[in-house]
Amino acid sequence: MGRLVNMQYLFSLTTLLLFSSIISTQTAAEDVPLSKLSQHIGTPTLRFLYCYSCGYKNMFDQFSTIINQKYPEILVDGANYDPPGMNMFIAKMIGWIKMAIILCILANINIFEYFNQPRPGWWIWCVENKLYACMMLFFLCNILEGQLIQSGAFEITLNDVPVWSKLETGRIPQPAELFQIIDSHMQFDTKIEYNNFAK
Repeated sequence: MGRLVNMQYLFSLTTLLLFSSIISTQTAAEDVPLSKLSQHIGTPTLRFLYCYSCGYKNMFDQFSTIINQKYPEILVDGANYDPPGMNMFIAKMIGWIKMAIILCILANINIFEYFNQPRPGWWIWCVENKLYACMMLFFLCNILEGQLIQSGAFEITLNDVPVWSKLETGRIPQPAELFQIIDSHMQFDTKIEYNNFAK
């Protein structure tokens, strides 16, 4: 009887987590902002793609402030640089497995019983020391997830033309370097007329 109650409890919690995940995915898809293209036609756009887990959001904020002061006509935009390939998928899977194991520990569910295996000593320890085991599992899995989604990127494009890549150069540009790059691109753009002839 106790096993049936534990299974029902685990099933209801898993269903609740999956349902909340589906709802959040749908609302995230609905919250996609409209294109800014129609609002800023002809406005030069400087776009930053940065690694949020590396702490480059603060660097983006500093660059954005400096660029808005020096070049008020340039629209500065920033977003998170998505990690490559399977890294995001693996990080999400680790997150789901982490939550399922924490639920099993808190609900005192013996998952090894379903595989006809005896409970290992470490599982008995986890069930007896729930708080410590759950905290340790949570923080260790977060470290793994953070390492998987960390890209180290700080990419800069001006009007969709790449002007700087930390992934290629290995460093973030100095403000003077970025100003020089922007100036050279802006001078090049002003020399070209609509009929593709230089002034």
